[in-house]
Amino acid sequence: MRKHSRIIEVVDYDPSWPEKFRQEAHLIQQVLINQIVSIHHIGSTAVPGLKAKPTIDILLEVKDVTALDAYDSKMKDFGYFAKGEYGIQGRRFYLKGLYERTHHIHAFNAGVKNVLRHLAFRDYLIAKPVIAKKYEKLKIRCAKDCNNDNEKYCLCKNDFVHKYEKIALVWVEKQSVALHCHTFLSYSQNKR
Repeated sequence: MRKHSRIIEVVDYDPSWPEKFRQEAHLIQQVLINQIVSIHHIGSTAVPGLKAKPTIDILLEVKDVTALDAYDSKMKDFGYFAKGEYGIQGRRFYLKGLYERTHHIHAFNAGVKNVLRHLAFRDYLIAKPVIAKKYEKLKIRCAKDCNNDNEKYCLCKNDFVHKYEKIALVWVEKQSVALHCHTFLSYSQNKR
């Protein structure tokens, strides 16, 4: 049996999560000042009211993801462990805290599909509370069934996440087209 292990638990939404994201984003900007294009709060802690594992997920859009490797020791000074691509090509993954994890950083080149899918999934859950509630129930069950095995926990959610990421990407595209059409129609009507 392992002496230390990470507890996988889903807890009630904490209204301090957005502020914890902002504080950490400020810190990360200071460390990676010349690399960052955008910083986003993603994952379940970014969805108001949604129960989640109490780990803040941060998405970095950067100029060149491979350039982040040169910052690994500086990130370590701020409590982050660099994990490389960690199973997703073109990503740099960092975690803060091994057993009592507080933050994850997922860094990608700006605008790549992995950025879009994370943002689309988050925005879809915010806009669709019924789907968010289904996700919450699934996560609670997965946390109970995984025996503190993060791989099992993620695998348990995998089909749901992939299904709704695809739906969310289509939904975001439709929202974008609708906004563009509305803006065009408003502009055209104002020109008359």
